[in-house]
Amino acid sequence: MQILRGIFSFFRRNVVMTVALCAAIITSFIVPPDAQYIGYFDFKTLSCLFCVLAVVCALRHIHFFYILAEQVVRRFKTARLSVLVLVYITFIGSMFIANDMALLTFLPLGYFVLTTTNKQKYMAVTFILQNIAANLGGMLTPFGNPQNLYLYTKFNIPTPEFMAIMAPPFALAIVLITVCCFLFIKPEPLELPENYVKLPKRLTVLYLVLFALSIAIVFRGVPYWVGLIIIPLVLLFVDRKALAAVDYPLLLTFAFFFVFSGNMARIDAVRNLLSALLDKSTLLFSTLSCQVISNVPSAILLSQFTENYRDLLVGVNIGGTGTLIASLASLITFTQYTRYNPGRGGYYIKLFSLFNFGFLAVLTAFMLLLKSV
Repeated sequence: MQILRGIFSFFRRNVVMTVALCAAIITSFIVPPDAQYIGYFDFKTLSCLFCVLAVVCALRHIHFFYILAEQVVRRFKTARLSVLVLVYITFIGSMFIANDMALLTFLPLGYFVLTTTNKQKYMAVTFILQNIAANLGGMLTPFGNPQNLYLYTKFNIPTPEFMAIMAPPFALAIVLITVCCFLFIKPEPLELPENYVKLPKRLTVLYLVLFALSIAIVFRGVPYWVGLIIIPLVLLFVDRKALAAVDYPLLLTFAFFFVFSGNMARIDAVRNLLSALLDKSTLLFSTLSCQVISNVPSAILLSQFTENYRDLLVGVNIGGTGTLIASLASLITFTQYTRYNPGRGGYYIKLFSLFNFGFLAVLTAFMLLLKSV
């Protein structure tokens, strides 16, 4: 009985993965499993994502990102500048360690800063802006958002072209986030207590080398199978807990959605409908799709029906703002906030929707206008 409760709890905690599994099972009745199923899976994307997540978990265990962020925050003396730095750190961090890992790393720091300085009144706004920063900051790099890594690999997009595509919405996002920090956070003075946690030098160097290896794999400088051997092998001896802490439900979510999207692509009626909608406006339809089924499954599904990867890439990134389910990262932030603030979920969702739909409207209008010029 306890095992069944554990299984139920696992699926309840990982809602997106559960939905992906159900979608895969349902479509497998329409398209029965056959030899083509193996072609659904993008093993390079899954391998790259695993390697990055494993090394980031190891760095988190030695408090690398926490100490780095804390040292930066200590240089600023007001609530406004400290929150701005927290948001910027999350924004920049998502470019290198993926949006969900950036939030899991830096949201607790935001909580620490605000609670130890008695500025809890800014927690909801700070968490929401950190969430937006993670979703929009990660769009500039191939490994910043999970859907980026998939599209970057699937369409074999050159790195300079990838970054050029995402540069306009990325630049606008910086401006919008900065304006919001100045509008909604007052320049009230604050101080942080001393923290005496130090980094272990040897482990820090080792993990940074492994992180550089994982980045080289993403950028196609090293075959993905090399990292898939070296990184788990090293961590097996140095930090087994890092391997256990990898977000396996996220990897399973990708795998299940590969099956779902592969099956959908083989259904004539679905293929014709989605192809027609994407032909009208890939950017707009992909953005709207994220609001209903989230950005990762939208990227995997819609990539089967269009070659317009430029608009699809932009759409599934700015589409991460909007509803609470538009991005897995947003669910992570909601969970963290309600854990720290029980009974405040309704207030958070209202404020979250106000900020996110505002960002979504401005970014979508800007990109559509840019396309028309």
